[in-house]
Amino acid sequence: MNLRYKLFTAFLGLIIIPLFILGMIMFFVTYNSIEKKYSQQSEYSLKAISYSISSVFKDMDNVTDNGIATSVFHMALSAEDPSKQDLTDAEQLSLNASQRNFRSLLYNHPSISYAFLYNFNGKGSSEIVSVFNKENFRTLPYDKFKGSELYQEVMELNGVPKWLAPHEYPELTGTEPVFTQIRLVKELSFFQNIGILVVQIKNWEFESIFRNLKIGDSGQKVSFMLVNDDGMILFDPDRKLDGQDFRSFTNKKFAFQKGFQSFKTEFAGEKSILSVYHLKDYPWSLVSVTSWDSLSREVTVFARWFVVVIFLCLLGAVIFNLFFMNRITGGIAVIVRFMRRVEDGDLTTRVEEKGSDEMTLLAKGFNDLMDKINSLFNRVHVEQRRKNQAEMRVLQAQIKPHFLFNTLESINVLAVQNEGRKVSEMVYRLASILRISIQDRDEITLEEEVTHLRNYLDIQKFRFEDVFDYEIEIPQELMGCGILKLTLQPLVENSIQHGFEGIDYKGLVRVKGWENRGNLILQIQDNGIGMTSAQLGMFQYMVGESGESAERNSGDITGHGIHLERRGLGVRSVADRIRIEYGDRYGIFICASPGEGTIIQCVIPKYGQGEDHYAKSIIG
Repeated sequence: MNLRYKLFTAFLGLIIIPLFILGMIMFFVTYNSIEKKYSQQSEYSLKAISYSISSVFKDMDNVTDNGIATSVFHMALSAEDPSKQDLTDAEQLSLNASQRNFRSLLYNHPSISYAFLYNFNGKGSSEIVSVFNKENFRTLPYDKFKGSELYQEVMELNGVPKWLAPHEYPELTGTEPVFTQIRLVKELSFFQNIGILVVQIKNWEFESIFRNLKIGDSGQKVSFMLVNDDGMILFDPDRKLDGQDFRSFTNKKFAFQKGFQSFKTEFAGEKSILSVYHLKDYPWSLVSVTSWDSLSREVTVFARWFVVVIFLCLLGAVIFNLFFMNRITGGIAVIVRFMRRVEDGDLTTRVEEKGSDEMTLLAKGFNDLMDKINSLFNRVHVEQRRKNQAEMRVLQAQIKPHFLFNTLESINVLAVQNEGRKVSEMVYRLASILRISIQDRDEITLEEEVTHLRNYLDIQKFRFEDVFDYEIEIPQELMGCGILKLTLQPLVENSIQHGFEGIDYKGLVRVKGWENRGNLILQIQDNGIGMTSAQLGMFQYMVGESGESAERNSGDITGHGIHLERRGLGVRSVADRIRIEYGDRYGIFICASPGEGTIIQCVIPKYGQGEDHYAKSIIG
């Protein structure tokens, strides 16, 4: 990762990301606190509604208590003509004092919608005594009412009022959204059960209670409803959900238990907060449904602004990175690119020096360093070249003397035998060998090296005619490649002198050449005695004087070995010269097995004679 990305990442990691995380934490804390605080507000509001509803019920309880205390209901039940006890139709003068007072109380309590009595002692039309008329309403017959569970519950309450909500007992209270009080009426003298009072009150006061009460901001979407313990919606001020099952609008499983509970869930497909408060003394619960979107509107706006601010900060960071950091990171990137060019071997590269800041000083220091490195490499290169040339001269001067003497002796024998043609040919080939060996060139063409090798092999064939044969298979298109002179001849000489020593069959030396991936591969293969793994292990590249001394002390390697006294023209000498000239990627590779012969493979770069090949540029 370059410096520009590091600085940008640091800006993101140390400023933008912490700021974003802090904002997210604040958002979620605020988001969760909304539900908690709203639950507290809704609890207070629902308790206030509960208190108001209970007050309405208690007022009506007081009204009916007054009627029982003044024996108004007793007189209505014990009258000779119960059908004429309707206080709304009776004339004021025909009523006694108790009836007039109770009638005044009823008229001063305008929420009463309907009232009647079930007469325990009546028969036929006297079973139901109307106290307050209601049009288009048919009262449930007493015998059907008596067979219901509600009748048994009222009797068990023994005079304590029981309130019925809308839709709970429509056969008794009708289908209008009204609340109904039902209670047992007793004769006060003997406490006998004489009837049951049923009073319905209008829902004006309930609607005013629900509509005039809001939780929090007036912009919040809130709806209230009254639900019984079975989940039926008894009263909805908006008249949309009356009589429906509350649980069908939400998948949240909960029970209408005593106390207050609040939770966030979906209601009618919209995420909402449900607050439930169970009324004391009544089997009903007040429920408020508040849209979560209306509650979290301000937090959502804050989150949007926060995202905008984060985006602007990120945009500012990008602009800063592009325009202000480009000068620094761009200059460093340029220097890094030039350093990579140096790694690839280009020591002539230089960085343009412009400006007067620290980046210019860095570029100037890089250029000065490269000048010094270049000067040092040139000096080392010159010294290495001189050393190689001196070593090559020594190698060329160390032609095996007994080979020259033996060749001259063979020529003398041929001359004595009057073999003039053979003498001429041997003298010609020996002269060619000496010419190539003593000429002042380290590098020749592969064709010249092959010619030198043929001359050497032909001379050896004259001397040891029945010992070995040779084959040279090198394509003509490779003959123009450059090669260090005296590369093949020492390798072949090693095969003849040591590979064929003591064999009872005719030896064969095969020389092959081919190109592989830009490299020139030269292979010398013989069918001689081969080498053991211990002998192969003695072969090393670039052995110094200490190594040579140790080898001399240990003695010469027998068989297909390398005589240490012949290091200059031996296999290791060829390997060292290749490594010096071309680098560690190139050299000699030997594969041998006792009794199976030896394969020596020479790998050098393929280039034309005199070309500055890639390997040379790397070593230089």
